[in-house]
Amino acid sequence: MTARDPLAAIRVRLAEVTASWQAAAALAQIRASFADYLAEAGPRGAAMARPQPQPLAPALAGAWIGRGPRRALYCHGGGFQIGGIASHASLIARLAEAGQARILAVEYRLAPEHRYPAAIDDAFAAYQWLLANGGAPAAIIGDSAGGALALQTAQRARDAGLPLPRSLVLLSPWLDLSMQGRSYEELADRDIFSRPQQLRAMARSYLGRHGPPPDAPSASPLWDDLSGLPPIVVHAGAHDITLDDSHTLVERVRAAGGQAQLDVYPGMCHHFQIYEALPEAQHSIDALGRHLRQD
Repeated sequence: MTARDPLAAIRVRLAEVTASWQAAAALAQIRASFADYLAEAGPRGAAMARPQPQPLAPALAGAWIGRGPRRALYCHGGGFQIGGIASHASLIARLAEAGQARILAVEYRLAPEHRYPAAIDDAFAAYQWLLANGGAPAAIIGDSAGGALALQTAQRARDAGLPLPRSLVLLSPWLDLSMQGRSYEELADRDIFSRPQQLRAMARSYLGRHGPPPDAPSASPLWDDLSGLPPIVVHAGAHDITLDDSHTLVERVRAAGGQAQLDVYPGMCHHFQIYEALPEAQHSIDALGRHLRQD
C-alpha cells in the first residue's frame, strides 16, 4: 500500500504558483501573488482576520488581529523580501483565535529597497511601541525569517535592559543566514516550500554589499548570545530545510541556562502552518494557543 502524502495537492498548486513567480516581471507581482497564495491556503483565517490598522511610528505601520485578554507581537516571514500583514493575516488570525489574544503584526521594511538592518530596526521599534502602550506582551511570535526578527528583538530588548515578553514562539525559524546546518542540503529534495538557493539569494538581497557577513551574530541570531531570554517554543516540520536551526537553537539556549522546547511534525515542510487544510497545521496552532494562554 502506498503511504499517504498529505502534501500531494499542496505540492501541485505550489508548483503552479512558484512558476508564475519565475515568470513575473517585477518583485511587486511576486509579493502580490505570495499574499494571494497564503490567503488561498488559509481561507477561514483570511475571512476572520479583519486587521485593524495601528500606526507605530511616522513611517512604520502595524495592525491588530484577533481579540483576547493577552497581547503578542508578530514578525512575518518571507525571506526579508516578500510578505506582510496581508499575506500572513490568516495564520495570525488562527493563532490569535487559539491563543485568545490580540496580535500586533508589524509591516517592517523589505529588501532590496531597504536592506539590513531595516527589518530588525522596525521589529524592535514595534516592540518598544508595545512596551510604551500597555507593557511587555505575552509573546513575540515569528515564522521563517520573522523567527529571526522575533529572536533578535528579544536579544535587543535584553541588551537594552527592557522588559521581556513571557515567551518567544517560533515557527520554522530561519535563524542562520549562513545556512551551516546539514538540513539545508539533506532536506532540499523533501521540503516543498523552500529551496537552499532561494534562501541564499534572499540573504544576499537582505544583507547587501555593505551589511555583515551572513554568519555574523548581528545577521544570524542563532550565533548571538542566547542567555537571559524568556522561554522559547519552536515548531518545525521534519522535512523543513531550516530544521537544523531549530535543533541548534534549542541546544544553545539550554547550554546557556535557558528554556527551549522543540516540536517536530513528521512529513511537514517549512512553514506548514499556513496550510489550513492540514491536520498537522491545526494541531500545531492548537498547541501554540494553549501555550499562549498560560498566563
